[in-house]
Amino acid sequence: MGYINLAGYKVFSFDKIPSTQDMAHELIADGRATNRTAVVALAQSAGRGRYRRKWVSHHGNLYVSFIYGCDTRDGRLSYATAVAVAETLISYGINPTIKWPNDILIDNKKVAGILIEYSGPYVIVGIGININTNPTVAEYKTTRLANYTDVNANDLMARLIRNLDKWRRCDFSVVRARWMQLVEHLNRDVLYHGAPAELIGINENGALILRRDTRYLLVYGDEITML
Repeated sequence: MGYINLAGYKVFSFDKIPSTQDMAHELIADGRATNRTAVVALAQSAGRGRYRRKWVSHHGNLYVSFIYGCDTRDGRLSYATAVAVAETLISYGINPTIKWPNDILIDNKKVAGILIEYSGPYVIVGIGININTNPTVAEYKTTRLANYTDVNANDLMARLIRNLDKWRRCDFSVVRARWMQLVEHLNRDVLYHGAPAELIGINENGALILRRDTRYLLVYGDEITML
C-alpha cells in the first residue's frame, strides 16, 4: 500500500485487495481517513454492489472508494454521483445513460456501478468502471470503455475527481435537471412491486416519482425493473 496526494485527495493505492469499500471502512475505523480520501485498487477479490451482490473486479478497470465528511445522510448524493460518472464518460465522447438507482449504461449495457455507504461521520462513495474488461453476468449485459475509445485509468480518475467535486457542490435543482436528461426510461413504464408504473422523475428531496393510474408513488432507494 502507498498513498499520494491527487487534486487535494489523499489517495491510497493497491494492486489487489478484497474491496475498496471495506478498506475505506477500515481507514475510517483506525483514524487514517479524512475528508477527501480515496482508496484505489487495480483489482478486487471480493468487490460488492448493493445488497452485497458480487461485483466482478478483474484487472484493467477502475475501482475506487471516495471518503467524504458528512453530517447527515443525504439520498440526493447518489444522483450527483451518477451524473458525475456519466459526465466523466461524456468527456470522452461517449453517450451513457443512468439506470436507477446506481448503474451507468452504454447502449443499454452496464459499464459502471455506484455504491454509497455511511460510516461514522463519513460517507463512502464506491465507483467501479469497466475500462478494459467486462464480466459476463447472467442478469444483465455489460460493456467496457475500450469498446468505444482509448481510456487511461489515471486520466479517468482525474476526470472523475473533477466531476465529483463539481456535481457534489451543485445546487440539487441543477443535478436533478441533468439527471432527468440522462436517466433511462423517463416517462416510460417500469416494474415496481410487481406492477407497472410510469417513471416521471425525482422530487426536490431525491425521491423517485412514479405514476400508477391516477396515483403518484414516491420511491426511496427501492429497486425497479425496466420493462
